[in-house]
Amino acid sequence: MGPHIFVDETKERGLILAAAIVDVPRLAAARQAVAGVTLSRQRSIHFCKERNDRRREILGAFRRLGAAVVLYDATAHRDHRAAREACLRALVLDAVKLDAERLVLELDDSRRDADTRTLNHEMRLAGATGRLRYDHMRAHEERLLSLPDAVAWSWARGGEWKAAVLPMVEEIRSVAH
Repeated sequence: MGPHIFVDETKERGLILAAAIVDVPRLAAARQAVAGVTLSRQRSIHFCKERNDRRREILGAFRRLGAAVVLYDATAHRDHRAAREACLRALVLDAVKLDAERLVLELDDSRRDADTRTLNHEMRLAGATGRLRYDHMRAHEERLLSLPDAVAWSWARGGEWKAAVLPMVEEIRSVAH
């Protein structure tokens, strides 16, 4: 069984898409760890809304998960739509190379149809139709979406936050036009 890849983005200083790769045997423990740092009144962790002390606690827990994160940097693109499509193309190719079983993307209702077209097209080109599945979900529906959310936010913020997630970042891919 190939890994599952959880995907979110930041648009703070141009588009950066974060893909957190979790091996199937670690999924349950990873979800439990995220639940352990989710407050009882929260449906999900949304990193930009957390206090700094909570951010540090959450990132500490996330670093212990052993998930690898790949960042797709499309900040050179001027057009957000083209940037996202370029990131998704690269993501599908990488997922196929990893023999990933599933992609889970943070649901953005405004991009869902375009994402579906791009993902279906790229999966056909890569010969992954039927082998790689994808879902668009909200963070409260899939706890592990908080991983790429936290890493993307931290990376874009820079400073201590970028340093805190650097151990999780396996690769930074510059996504060309």
